Amino acid sequence: MADRIIAATGTAGSAYSGLAVPARRTLLPGPLWVRVLLGAVIPLAVLGVWQLIVVLGLVPAYRLPSPASVFLAGVDLYNRGLLYQHVAISTQRVLIGFTIGSLIGLLAASAVGLSKVVSALLDPPLGALRAVPSLAWVPLLGLYLGINEDSKVTLIAIGAFFPVFTTVSSALRHVDPQLVEAGRAYGFTGPRLLGLVQLPAVIPSVVSALRLALAQSWLFLVAGELLGASLGLGFLLVESQQNGRIDRLFLVIILLGVLGKITDALVGVLEKYLLRRWG
Repeated sequence: MADRIIAATGTAGSAYSGLAVPARRTLLPGPLWVRVLLGAVIPLAVLGVWQLIVVLGLVPAYRLPSPASVFLAGVDLYNRGLLYQHVAISTQRVLIGFTIGSLIGLLAASAVGLSKVVSALLDPPLGALRAVPSLAWVPLLGLYLGINEDSKVTLIAIGAFFPVFTTVSSALRHVDPQLVEAGRAYGFTGPRLLGLVQLPAVIPSVVSALRLALAQSWLFLVAGELLGASLGLGFLLVESQQNGRIDRLFLVIILLGVLGKITDALVGVLEKYLLRRWG
């Protein structure tokens, strides 16, 4: 239906400028295995420099562990059955908080982006709340929600909410008016107009917002696991710092980066589906 509306308005270039993205694909060099090899160049180079610094003794071992000791720290946690627990509970918290925060952000962005009255009501307070650091929410959530999973997931949801809200609401304000009028001419109003015309027109912005929200969710995870957690990568990070286990500290940082990349790749799969559906 959206394709018919575009054909009727002749505004595909302006309204759906971000949907047909062959340029992005052509910039990627060759097949998947080539991209994987190129993506591994810098991590392998960093690993090599890291090992060289350790071998030459340029940094004391108590400040920079060797790659092998970091790996062995992971093996030790795995053999004791702890590594999976830390990774699983943190991933669960991030995915739940990300999903809740993104959905609420999308709903709020739709209301703000499509109504000047709602925008005037919500933009000032939400703009102020967006500037509140993640750690500032920790004592407040602990006070009202307690030291449990609810407070941790809520904090992550707050982190995911604002990138989606800000990006999508701004994109909806700039949807081509001719496209919207054509949708109304087809009899679409309210939620149908939003779901079939306006949101498809800003799919690239929605995907970008989800990527930012997911990255923000991992950032807020560590702050969330300060709320009395006994499991999770944030908890392991703080515990490693307190116990002087610099090898585990490096391990957690690496795991956070790897998990963040994996979940970002999942959003990439969603992006391909949406672009095939609406592009």
